Amino acid sequence: MAWLVWVVVAALLAIGELLTPGLFFLGPVALAAVAAALVSLLGAGSAISVLVFIAGSIASLALLRPIARRHVRMPQLMRTGTDALVGRKATVTRQVDAAGGRVRIGGDEWSARSYLEDGVYAEGAIVDVVKIEGATALVAE
Repeated sequence: MAWLVWVVVAALLAIGELLTPGLFFLGPVALAAVAAALVSLLGAGSAISVLVFIAGSIASLALLRPIARRHVRMPQLMRTGTDALVGRKATVTRQVDAAGGRVRIGGDEWSARSYLEDGVYAEGAIVDVVKIEGATALVAE
């Protein structure tokens, strides 16, 4: 039943990772807990499971965390698709509020909504693209 403890630890660490975006610390440690659970399930003793957890934590943090952090810190020029639009300026072509509107980003026209519920932007206003949800740009001043 020690393997079940490791599974619970892995689940709690994974949930913690989801609740603390951007740190990329608990996720790799959760993978090490999964490895410890597998070793324990195969019949290894508690001491071996703990050693696998420690070694797995160190290895996954050393290997996975730098890769994940590089991905998040990708310069805007290297972003592609809708990610490349976040942070750009847009011109309002039809009044934008929480219900909808239209903006021009570069040469393309997009449906848009205000990022903040009380935000209302008149035609001609320059706004920032905060987020893209599907085919809708969420904008704010």
